[in-house]
Amino acid sequence: MAKELTFSIIKPNAVKKNAIGDIIATFEKSGLKIAAAKLTVLSRKKCEEFYAEHKERPFFGELVDFMTSGPVVLMALAGENAVTKNREIMGATDPKKAAPGTIRAKHGDNVGENAVHGSDSPQSAARELALFFEKAEIVNE
Repeated sequence: MAKELTFSIIKPNAVKKNAIGDIIATFEKSGLKIAAAKLTVLSRKKCEEFYAEHKERPFFGELVDFMTSGPVVLMALAGENAVTKNREIMGATDPKKAAPGTIRAKHGDNVGENAVHGSDSPQSAARELALFFEKAEIVNE
């Protein structure tokens, strides 16, 4: 197994619900460590850059509006196979289809406001981490 970093966002709806602590606890109980984190409000420009792959999709404007509507928590998560583990912990994109106990099942409102984002591959993780963190690394115990 390889230790790696992945990127996660606790989205505005979950921050508004005061679910930050529960979500972070879920990551930690699953063996992921917080390597870096910050609470911020995304600028429209940075958000559009982050979601550039969806620019031509009909939901792009709504997505950017939502993601810039309030504070988010940006995180670098570290651990064994962190990308895959984070995706399992998050659950399905649609909270109604997410397995019980997953973050999206517990805190997601709908497909668009599903509480968390997580990188879908190590390559995406590297790009996303570089966009928001000057330096994020796996800290040895």
